[in-house]
Formats: sequence, C-alpha cells, structure tokens
Amino acid sequence: MPVKQRVREYFDRIAPQRPRFRRRNRYYYQELIKYLRFLIPAGKRVLEAGCGDGYVLRQLRPSRGLGIDFSGEMVRHARQLAAEEGDTAVEFREADVETCRFDEVFDFVVLSDLLGTLVDIQAALENLRGACDDRTRVVINYHSILWEPLLRAGAKLGMKMPQPPQNWLSPSDIDAFVRLCGYEVVKDERRLLLPRYVPLLSRLLNAYLAPLPLVNRLCLSHFLVLRKRPLPPGHDRSVSIVIPCRNERGNIRPAIERIPPFGASQEIIFVDGHSTDGTPQEIEAVIADHPQRNIKFLRQEGRGKGDAVRLGFSKATGEVLMILDADLTMPPEDLPKFYRALVGGVGEFINGSRLVYPMEGQAMRPLNVLGNKFFSVALTWLVGQRLKDTLCGTKVLLAADYQRIADGRAFFGDFDPFGDFDLLFGASKLGLKIVEIPIRYRDRTYGSTNISRFRHGWLLLRMTAFAWRKLKRL
Repeated sequence: MPVKQRVREYFDRIAPQRPRFRRRNRYYYQELIKYLRFLIPAGKRVLEAGCGDGYVLRQLRPSRGLGIDFSGEMVRHARQLAAEEGDTAVEFREADVETCRFDEVFDFVVLSDLLGTLVDIQAALENLRGACDDRTRVVINYHSILWEPLLRAGAKLGMKMPQPPQNWLSPSDIDAFVRLCGYEVVKDERRLLLPRYVPLLSRLLNAYLAPLPLVNRLCLSHFLVLRKRPLPPGHDRSVSIVIPCRNERGNIRPAIERIPPFGASQEIIFVDGHSTDGTPQEIEAVIADHPQRNIKFLRQEGRGKGDAVRLGFSKATGEVLMILDADLTMPPEDLPKFYRALVGGVGEFINGSRLVYPMEGQAMRPLNVLGNKFFSVALTWLVGQRLKDTLCGTKVLLAADYQRIADGRAFFGDFDPFGDFDLLFGASKLGLKIVEIPIRYRDRTYGSTNISRFRHGWLLLRMTAFAWRKLKRL
C-alpha cells in the first residue's frame, strides 16, 4: 500500500479520538495556542495546512480561515465542530497540500505538527508559495527529534495521540527545505521544557529556563516564522542523465518510462558494466522502442560505478550532469527537484539524502543505515559543509564544474570505485555550495545490490582516512 494511503487511513481512523487526546494534554495545547496567538493576531486571513479537526484554526479567531486536510474524516469532524460552535469565519476542505494549488493569498499560513507526517515536504512548501505574497508569514511548529522516544512511549501508554512513522527532521533539515523552496527564516524559537502541567514547576521551567541559550535546545516545540523569498530568474538548460548499470535488466524500461520531462533537452546515457543478465540487449530494445528519446548506450571497459560515471560524463553533451542509479531506489520522478535546485541557484552541487523520510521495508538494512550515519558525520567534518547522506547515488552539477573537478583529480588520485567521494571531495576543494535534497528511498523491485557491506565499508573507511590527509592535514 502506498505511504500516503496508509497515512490517510490512519488519520481517518483516529479522527473521532482527537478531542479526547487534546483534553488529556490540555496544558500543551494551551501553551501552543498562546504562542500562536502571540505570532498571529486575531482578525487575520489564515490558511492552515494539515488542519486536522480544525481546533488550532478556530482558536486563532481569523476573519477568514481556511483549513485543508487530506483526511476526509478529519475534515468532516472539523466542519461539525465549527457548526456546533457557530463559527462561520472558518471553512474546511478536503485537499492534499502536496498536490493542490492555491489561488487565494492569506496573511498567515500555519503548519502545526504537520511536517513529520508529510510524504513530500518539498512539494508542500513549494505549493504553499501560491498562498503567499510579500507580507504573508508562514508559521511552522514541529517537535524536536530528541523527544521522539518519550513521545512514542507516551503514545503506547495512551497519554498522547499516536502518530504514524515520522520523518527524521533535524533543524538543519528544516533549514534545507526552507532554502530549497524559496523561503527565508525571520524568527526561530524553541519552547516547552515540560509539556505537562505541574504546579510551579511548569512555570519555572517553561517561562524562565526554556528561553536560556543551550537549555532551549532541549525544548519540545520548535517554531519558525518564514517569509517568501523571490525566486531568482533562471533559464532552461540541457540535461544529461547518466545511468550506470550492471545486471539491471528489469529496471531499464521503467527508468525510461519514469523519467519526467524537464530541462531544455534531455540526453539519457546508459553505461553497462559487464552485465550477464541481458541488460545490454534490453537497453538496445528500449532505444529501438523510444526513437523520440535521445538515449545512448556505452559499454564500460573498466570496473566500478565511479569508472562508469566518469565514462558517461566524458561523453555527455548536456549543460547539467545527473547520476541516476539503475536500481531505481531513488525515484526518477524526483529528478526535477534536483534540476530546479541547481538551475535556481540554491546550490552548485546537489546531493540526494535518503536519511530524512522513513524508508520502505528493505530499502536499506539497519547496518547500512548506521554506516551511512557514521560517514555522514565524518564527511561533514572533512568537507566543512553539512552532509547527511554521503552515499546516495544521485548527484547533480553543472558540466562546467564537473570539468573543473576532473581537471583537478590528480590532487586526490584515482582512489574511489564508487564515484561519490571523488565528486564530493572535488566539489569541496573547489568551494562549491553543496545542498542536499531529501528523497524517499524505495525498495528494489528487480535484482540484488552490487554493494558488499563489509568489503566496501572497509574501502570507505580507507577513503575517509585518505580524505583526512588530503583535506585536513595540509
């Protein structure tokens, strides 16, 4: 079952229970509404995305309030509660913020405890730009990942409303989404050290200790106020998508069928690395079946993905170079996000990140996740820029910048069979701005991984030590 359908069914099921859980956590909601009212004066035009049963929107006392939610049951309860209170200033619609478009501008847009359950945060924030003008303020609150174990325990004990699997969002992840979607932060605040009412203690902790530097990093609730930033004008560029493959016959045709149109023109380059399952024959058949697409086929003489990428890039003619892994665990449908981030000037080297959204069943085994997190910390320190996922195969940069990396490759040498570190280290040495785009990592549908966790993990450790000598020990 698709992720979004599971989340929708979950909220449909718990919709009748929401008021009961709110009563159990009355103090938390009182503090939430108090601060939101401080940010949002009464009598304003307010849009709330992910409104649930409409409680927050009604409490803000807007002159015109619109609440949207993709759960039909939540919307039905919101309408019923508004009718019981005689609140005619609010309207509720069943709509998905990740797909809908807005033709009405509001004074404030509110996302309260929504980001953690969205399937595509970037799409939601980009769509909400349509509801904003230069004076609109977007108010976001979400809970700290430090509190996740306590919140899960509270849900199991029936003390709070349970939640579906949450996106693993740190403040730096949110900052990345803000930049990618054309906003800037105008206010950043953390509140609530103790979300339950304890006489005297709650007031002491939340009013006097929570605002203090360092201490406030332990708070439950994180609030952001954003403004829409004008997007820089860009022009379409030609694109070359390099797809290294070995024994990926079942993924070749879906790759071509799922890559959406974007850019001034597209060139798709398959680089086969000595496949034995009929992959080359399948590539030739796909080329014959799609004469309208500019598809090229290269046979790799060397070994390893890094060698395949270098071969593909050397034959590419596009202004923008992209890598798409043939296993399709990174959805080809997400490639336009990478393109827009590069062409729009958000970054100069766009790297995928698989470690924000929850993964499908076996998309990445636990040991692989731990390995990726370790290399994330190590590489962030080495390159001096934040990297959450160093080994995601999707990487995008301008051909001109790649040529500069290739020209300076002798500094590092031919040390990387994967190609990921070769590009990341080269981009770091050139001072390119590295930006990560979170993707929802999928299960394989054909074939098996070509990665050996232990043999390749040892290679990665050696490369990390090598990079320390080259980048830090100058």
